[in-house]
Amino acid sequence: MAKVLLLTNTLGASAEVLPALGLLQHQVKILPAEASVLVDAPDVDLVLIDARRDLPAVKSLTKLLHSTGVGCPIVAITTEGGLTAFNADWGIDDVILDTAGPAEVDARIRIALGKHAIEMVAADPHSAEIRSGDVTIDEATYTARLKGNVLDLTFKEFELLKYLAQHPGRVFTRAQLLQEIWGYDYFGGTRTVDVHIRRLRSKLGPEFEAIIGTVRNVGYRFTVDA
Repeated sequence: MAKVLLLTNTLGASAEVLPALGLLQHQVKILPAEASVLVDAPDVDLVLIDARRDLPAVKSLTKLLHSTGVGCPIVAITTEGGLTAFNADWGIDDVILDTAGPAEVDARIRIALGKHAIEMVAADPHSAEIRSGDVTIDEATYTARLKGNVLDLTFKEFELLKYLAQHPGRVFTRAQLLQEIWGYDYFGGTRTVDVHIRRLRSKLGPEFEAIIGTVRNVGYRFTVDA
């Protein structure tokens, strides 16, 4: 689930600009498509900008966002007819048609975020590492180490450990973890989370299994003080 900023001057907001966005689980904040939003811009993972009308003004705004270094991907929402106006000098990462369905919108958001993460790693290789206590998680190579020793984790076990370690001390319900790790289209039950937590603890071993703590009747959390 990503934190998305939608810049639009449309009163109907996301329901009119990109209807499919409302069917996804991303956290969406809506602000006017104006340069003034840069003064106190919220911390977000991705910026969507409404480019269905007044393309010259939108182009100026996207170039301004790019030049000021917003630190996240910028994706324009446009109509079929507006596609011909876009090129590299807009300073955007992708274009989405306003008629796109939920699966396409979600895929484009994931791809934009993934490409941005790869670029960040290329600029600073160590930025892909998460370090917490004796645990080191390398997102670039999809490896996790415990006191320097590589853990033999499946993809989902790695994603689960990474997500918890990214939010140390924060408690997540089983439903939240299911949503974040398995995705909105996964139809399995929350017991899947319990099974993967149990396997993950087993691979961490008796000395470190407690770093994945259980909060009774709530869920799980990552702690280095266990």
